[in-house]
Amino acid sequence: MFILDSHCDTPSQILRLRDLSIDNGHAQVDIPKLKKGGVDASFFALYTPASLDSGAACRKALELLAAVYDAIEANKDSVALALTPSQALENKLNGLVSIFIGMENGSPIGKSLSLLRLFYRMGVRYLTLAHSDNNEICDSCSAPRKRWHGLSPFGKEVIAEMNRLGMLVDVSHISDESFYDVIEYSSKPVAATHSCCRALADHPRNMSDDMIRALAAAGGVIQINFYPVFLDSGFSVTLKDSGIIERGDKAESEFIADPADPVKRAAWYAVQDELQSLPRPSYRKIVDHIDHAVSIAGIDHVGIGSDFDGIEVTPDGMEDISCIGKVFDEMRARGYSEEEIGKVAGGNFLRLLDEIVVNK
Repeated sequence: MFILDSHCDTPSQILRLRDLSIDNGHAQVDIPKLKKGGVDASFFALYTPASLDSGAACRKALELLAAVYDAIEANKDSVALALTPSQALENKLNGLVSIFIGMENGSPIGKSLSLLRLFYRMGVRYLTLAHSDNNEICDSCSAPRKRWHGLSPFGKEVIAEMNRLGMLVDVSHISDESFYDVIEYSSKPVAATHSCCRALADHPRNMSDDMIRALAAAGGVIQINFYPVFLDSGFSVTLKDSGIIERGDKAESEFIADPADPVKRAAWYAVQDELQSLPRPSYRKIVDHIDHAVSIAGIDHVGIGSDFDGIEVTPDGMEDISCIGKVFDEMRARGYSEEEIGKVAGGNFLRLLDEIVVNK
């Protein structure tokens, strides 16, 4: 079995001075945890906030990319960059965890296909088209007012160029209208690298049954997200009633601004502890979403994309990536075969990447 997590935000944590070589407290992803969980490959996402203009977003993405390359070099006895599925399989044979690179939010490319091509040459293998606001490519599911009502004219060019390059189109975070435009205009299968099922948790970040069905019909894959808010609608109420969010946002912002300050780091860790003490949905909810997605899309079109290091609170029993095996144990308990579990664990996403890759 090949275990692949299609989305984590660890690059941002590297910039916050996380040493990936050690088992860090309050860390959802580091190399010891990846190894303990038996993870064979992880997509490190270069996340840029929607609040940044394209120039600042581009610089931020480059800083994150540089940090990932430095971390890989510093830990070359444990991890290795992967650009293709065949490289990832070879890395596994050599006892190395593969680090793939994705980019979350298309803002860093502005309106430049040349920058898109440059990020591809530097190793980026998928692009999440938007994040929490509309950009030059398409609308976000989170934006109260839509700018394009789907893909922009430039966005359609982006999709065509990504198809030509062999860069995977990621539809997580984008609006429903943008999603259906992507399905129409992409000549290759696309993925939702970290999304859940709207039928089980009514949130705009989740995908409706019709969307999941269309994604699968086009050959794509939905990768189930681990964020409790997307797994269980009731947790959104719990989180809001707790009153932690505003304090947490302030503490995290201060920590990000000065990650070397032990007081600010401790304040952010205290918020995380408080969040983890809330009554959280069980990790079994992840498998509920897998079950539902399989019932709609079929076993060949479902996987896992944890969103670890991008979520401030985790499901009960899934505190970090080392716990990932619980998902597969629960699938076994529900009657999935080893072949089916292997597909969800990483086989489906590897197959999709192999279909997309141009130069294998």
